[in-house]
Amino acid sequence: MVTKFLRYPGGRTKALTLSYDDGVEQDIRLIEIMRKNGLKGTFNLNSGMFVPEDRINRGNWHRRISKSEALEVYTPDVCEVACHGLTHEFCEYCDSASFSLEVLDDRRNLEALFQRQIHGMAYANGSYNDTVVNVCKNAGIYYARTIIATHKFNFPEDWLRLPTTCRHRDPDLDKLADQFIAMDASKYGPKLFYLWGHAYEFAEDNNWEIIENFAEKMGGRDDIWYATNIELYYTWLDYQRLESSADGSIIHNPSVRSVWFADKKKNIYEVKPGETVKII
Repeated sequence: MVTKFLRYPGGRTKALTLSYDDGVEQDIRLIEIMRKNGLKGTFNLNSGMFVPEDRINRGNWHRRISKSEALEVYTPDVCEVACHGLTHEFCEYCDSASFSLEVLDDRRNLEALFQRQIHGMAYANGSYNDTVVNVCKNAGIYYARTIIATHKFNFPEDWLRLPTTCRHRDPDLDKLADQFIAMDASKYGPKLFYLWGHAYEFAEDNNWEIIENFAEKMGGRDDIWYATNIELYYTWLDYQRLESSADGSIIHNPSVRSVWFADKKKNIYEVKPGETVKII
C-alpha cells in the first residue's frame, strides 16, 4: 500500500493565512502591509452594517467602511471576502430561522456586491453551537472560523469549527512565528499558521508595528504558501477527491486544480487536473 500526505501548491509543507473581521477602515492599511509582504487573507464582513457613503457616525476606532470602499479595498489578489453575519449577532442565542436569515442574507448581499461566490464565514463574537454549525452547513457555508487559539500549527480537521493558531494580540505571537519558521514540516501532514484579529485593534492599541514586523518576518519565504481560507479549503477538498487504485499506486485527479502530495519517502508528486499518475 502507498501512504500519501497532502502538500500545498509547489509541494510546500507550510502555509500562512490571515482572517480579519468586521470590515473596518483600518483594513486598508492592513491590506497594504499584506500586499507589500506577499501575504493573503480572508476578510469577514457584516453586509448589513456598511456605513452610508457620507460616513455618518463612523465611531472612534471601530470605523466600518462603506460599500464603495469595500469594492476598492478587498481585491481578489490579496483578499477573500467571507460572511460574518448580516448584523453581527451572537449566533448561539438566535433561533434557527432568524440565524438562517442572518447567514443567507449576508451571503446573498456579499455575492451581489462583489460578484463572487461566498462560502466562508467567521462566527460573530466567537459565538456558535451545534445548531449554528448545521445552519451554516445548510446555507452553503463550507468553512467557519472560531476564536479558539491553539498555539499549534495543525491542519484543520473540522472545517465548520476552525480553530486558529493565535490572535495578533497574543503575547506569544513572535515566539510562535519563530517556531513556525524554524520547524521541519516535511514529515507527515502539512502545517498551517492561522492568524486572526480586528484591524481596528492596531489603531486602538497604537501598535501597527506588531503586524508590520510579523508580515516582514513571515512574508517572502519560498517554503510558505500564502493563502486565503477558501484556497486552503479547496486544497483539502481536491486532495480528498483523488481516486486511487486498490493498492494506492495509481492516482487520478478529477478536480480542476492540481493536487500535490508526498509519499513516506518524501517524494513530491503533482497530479494535474484530469491526470492519472503512477507512484513509484
